[in-house]
Amino acid sequence: MKHELLMLRSLLVASLLVCGLILGNMLTYSGNPIQLAGVGTAVSTTATACALPPDGIVCPRAAS
Repeated sequence: MKHELLMLRSLLVASLLVCGLILGNMLTYSGNPIQLAGVGTAVSTTATACALPPDGIVCPRAAS
């Protein structure tokens, strides 16, 4: 019984340590953000071509 309790406690401590290190790294990261390829241009062209009206109702386009 004591062996299992020791294993569970050590697993809890190890997982808390890893989570703390990950959280600390996320909060103190000061590098450049990662730019995904093509996401910025696709979003900007789509946003200008098909913007939502103020009421939020989207009507289908008529085929020309």
